[in-house]
Amino acid sequence: MAHLSYVNVFARDIVALSAFYQKVFGFQEIESIRSPIFRGLDTGKSCIGFNAHEAYDLLQLSHLSETSGIKLLLNFDVDTPEAVDKLVPIALEAGATLIKAPYETYYHWYQAVLLDPESNVFRINTVLL
Repeated sequence: MAHLSYVNVFARDIVALSAFYQKVFGFQEIESIRSPIFRGLDTGKSCIGFNAHEAYDLLQLSHLSETSGIKLLLNFDVDTPEAVDKLVPIALEAGATLIKAPYETYYHWYQAVLLDPESNVFRINTVLL
């Protein structure tokens, strides 16, 4: 069976953006794979990679590098609604923008919707069932 190993985010500033997620969620950098155009963070179950725009050429994606619009939604699960409430101000202090304050969804999750410092959408969630 396949499993998700990495979600990679193209970033203007891989150092600052990876530091944001380290500060908010406490993820550790995987220093053994650090390069001038890449940073990786271990989330515990999978990893988040941050690629500099130079990676477009490396991956032969330059002709597809249109970056306008929302094309990615990162989800970070926590154990309780209180953990969601605790992390939102930490994210805001680290440079996030609140899009939707914590609320209970129709599918019984408690979540907040935010933008990271490079305007990538992410949610902090917990399942209420």
